[in-house]
Amino acid sequence: MIECVPNFSEGRDRLKLNAIVEAMASAPGVFVLGSESDQDHNRSVVTIAGDPQAVMESAIRGAGKAAELIDLREHEGVHPRVGATDVIPFIPLPGGPETLEQCAAIAHEAGEEIWKRYRIPVYFYEAAARAPERTRLENVRRNEFDGNPPDIGDVAQHETAGASVIGARKILIAYNINLNTPQVVHARAIAREIRESSGGFPHVKALGLYLTTTGQAQVSMNLTDFEHTRLDFLYEAVVEEASRHNCAIESCELIGLIPQKAFDMYPAFFQHAANFDESRIIEVRINQLLQSK
Repeated sequence: MIECVPNFSEGRDRLKLNAIVEAMASAPGVFVLGSESDQDHNRSVVTIAGDPQAVMESAIRGAGKAAELIDLREHEGVHPRVGATDVIPFIPLPGGPETLEQCAAIAHEAGEEIWKRYRIPVYFYEAAARAPERTRLENVRRNEFDGNPPDIGDVAQHETAGASVIGARKILIAYNINLNTPQVVHARAIAREIRESSGGFPHVKALGLYLTTTGQAQVSMNLTDFEHTRLDFLYEAVVEEASRHNCAIESCELIGLIPQKAFDMYPAFFQHAANFDESRIIEVRINQLLQSK
């Protein structure tokens, strides 16, 4: 089995998201492990798993339905994006036989099919990157696109659906920390202190954002290699940095699912998230779905 976590540029219209999830679930053999949305980010994440071909077909169908329902020209949200189906990462599950190289091959096949069916251009990133400068997702997103032709397609972007950035990578953990202040300058300062690119923790990407719906500043993090990042130290560093800026952590949230190994290594870190329960663990969720069949 492999996992895939497509990110869609729609987090406010539940009917549209339901239609996208239904399209994905229609692929034979796929498990839809969960989905969630954020109004401020105006973004939704859907987690699927299963046989590589089933997962690929599910992601392709989701991209097609998103292109039908989302007009990127009208999209507003605090999260960076370049497409209606913004990113599609294929991920080998811990302990499984699939490798990053196999997931990269699936990503390339999915990209060809998305262009063929929907005329949405594709850029490849991480282990699927065909150009070294596109390995990092943020390089593709810089100034909307990186200025070079897409990896697949003869236009830089679809008129309404933009482009999709497709890749293969290790498990990524998305984790947000909300502060008890509306001052986004504090969240940005904390993000700068903790992210790898500024000399902080290895394998940590972080942004400081303002959430209109709650009037809070947020430190939004992507943890790209939990096995080589001390997540307990990371949390304490945010606590200390927040204190330096005369604010504090008000709440935490986990986006998507995590592997059992990550929870076993850092249970307290994940239990800080108000929305965490056992069904957020990939292996537990798959077992729950298998038992319900």
